[in-house]
Amino acid sequence: MKKAAVPLPPATTRSEALERVKTAMVEKKLTQAELADAADCHEKTIQNLLGGRSVRDQTLFDVCMVLGLDFHGLRDAWHGETVAVESVNGPLELKGHGGGIAPIYMGAYTQAAVDHYIGSYLTLRRSFSLPDTIVAYRTDISWDPEWPSLLFQERDRPDASYAHRGRLYIPASASFIHLVSLTKGAMRMVVVSQLDRAGEMRGIITTLYKQRASFIPVATAILYAQRQNFDGCPLGEITPKVSAYEEYKRLLDETVTEGYAHLVG
Repeated sequence: MKKAAVPLPPATTRSEALERVKTAMVEKKLTQAELADAADCHEKTIQNLLGGRSVRDQTLFDVCMVLGLDFHGLRDAWHGETVAVESVNGPLELKGHGGGIAPIYMGAYTQAAVDHYIGSYLTLRRSFSLPDTIVAYRTDISWDPEWPSLLFQERDRPDASYAHRGRLYIPASASFIHLVSLTKGAMRMVVVSQLDRAGEMRGIITTLYKQRASFIPVATAILYAQRQNFDGCPLGEITPKVSAYEEYKRLLDETVTEGYAHLVG
């Protein structure tokens, strides 16, 4: 029988915090470049961090989110501040309790209560720039035992450099949930209905869209449809010339007509 992992004592110095980061990189098989990409920062910034040089707290936060480390404990150790003993498992409201409950600010949901969300989803929304075009890609949802919560990762997007990775916030007794990604103060939020019997979640995505040299706010209907495989589900920029266009359009239209999203104007 595999022994349960023994929680590590909190790091108390920058060198100990740095060792935690390096160990987590090895465990997750991440190179400096891959960590920089996942944390959405320059590789030079990661080199500075791994060299023990000063970096912004936002960088530490982004790296901790990717590596599943306790940000508050690591930050305090990095700056040479006192680290509370409770940081072994993280304060209840930040890290979750016992490794199987999400933090209170994320909804305090248990893994058992949200297991049905785990899987892959056909994700549909309208293009922000091309008329009569639907963007279809894959979103994977998994449980992160290092930072107890559901984690989502977008894949196979036609604009791969803008693919998002973030966490699921599930309020108790609420009809809608939130898929949130936060990087360097920039937040993208998706608000969708809870997973129904058909394996679908519908709602609205609010994000920034690059128009010429600047970014502007944009919102549109979005749908997640759980899939065991993606045979017969074309991904990318879907135009009326693609056979799946009418079905994809119907699913998005129903998101609005059936009251899952209300677009004003």
